[in-house]
Amino acid sequence: MTMRKFASLLFVIFGTLFSHTTFATLLSMELTRGIAGAMPIVITPFSIQGVPPTEDMAAIISNDLKNSGRFKLSTSKMDDKVVGAVKEVGAGRYQVSFQLLEGKGASQPTVLLNRHYTVSGNELRALAHHMSDAIYLQLTGVRGVFSTRLAYVVKQGEKHILEVADQDGYDPRPILTSSASIMSPAWSHDGKRIAYVSFENERAAIYITNVATGARSLVSEFKGLNQAPAWSPDDRKLALVLSKDGLANIYIMDLASHQLTQLTHDYSYINTEPSWSPNGRSLIFTSNRGGNAQIYQLDLASKAVTRLSFDGSYNARASYTPDGNHITMLNRESGAYNIGILDLDTGVFRVLTNTGSDNESPSMAPNGSMILYGTQYNGRNVLSMVASDGSVQIRLPARNGEVQDPAWSPFLT
Repeated sequence: MTMRKFASLLFVIFGTLFSHTTFATLLSMELTRGIAGAMPIVITPFSIQGVPPTEDMAAIISNDLKNSGRFKLSTSKMDDKVVGAVKEVGAGRYQVSFQLLEGKGASQPTVLLNRHYTVSGNELRALAHHMSDAIYLQLTGVRGVFSTRLAYVVKQGEKHILEVADQDGYDPRPILTSSASIMSPAWSHDGKRIAYVSFENERAAIYITNVATGARSLVSEFKGLNQAPAWSPDDRKLALVLSKDGLANIYIMDLASHQLTQLTHDYSYINTEPSWSPNGRSLIFTSNRGGNAQIYQLDLASKAVTRLSFDGSYNARASYTPDGNHITMLNRESGAYNIGILDLDTGVFRVLTNTGSDNESPSMAPNGSMILYGTQYNGRNVLSMVASDGSVQIRLPARNGEVQDPAWSPFLT
């Protein structure tokens, strides 16, 4: 596992290929650390009229809120309550309603939310996640991420699979199955496409796949490295790593014209893992120009490069929080790889994970509240999440096999 972390910087250069085995059906979320002052909430079973739906709406909402670490389930009349109803209306469609009622034990509680929907049976789970998002926003003031999706790379026997699943691990769906390695999935900001690296022709190449249709296009297949694609905020460009003229350097490709602009021009050290700032004015990237892997920022207007990370002997795989005020990264200190976060205003760095296992590939949730990453549990590679303040930790153990290289989607409609 340790080599997996080092390989986040020099994956292909030193020929290190990861092994990973697929999920059998889904991920099973397990809250391993929550907030001591989590908000109590009552989720009552939804009333059912007509043919019962295949999805338990109340159970999905309960799991969403509980596993966020911000809520704890309650039965007290003094606490906020969710009530709802599902009515079968024929042709496989359902009318669904729910209310969020303010607690305090009042005989006439205040209605905080009152929503009504008509959906097909196969849309009920997605609707439940949407309800969870609405409840989470109402009670915390932060947009929920229960309707987002996760991309990750798995291996099943000799097959390598790029897979997408709901944020809670349900409905896993293969995007690409190959006998060759796949790595570095990256979501476009519109949530419709994923860029990734594939070795299916016995050399690295970058592709873009439409998540809904599976249609894909080849973006980059230069001699040498074609690595670490990262979408610009407007989805019109990709930052990527190429070694066609020597060691690894960072380029920007205009996706309409495929025109390349070279950003770094180094032939003595390696630059990799670019990530755009939310305003599109700068990139952060990993470089060994200081002797070991550290995080640097490149201003796109001036081309000035500034070192950002100073804590630990190794920092890599960095990305901005949505507000642009922090960056999350993989940090090594005393031989252990952990997920950390750096405040760009104060320079204060905090380690968020101390699991005793090596961790890898942090990916920020679109609301900035959680970080998805790979770790080990019981000798297997699994996914975990940690709150950006370290207060909540969730494990998503695979039922069968191993997983790596996760990427959290943007908000989806």
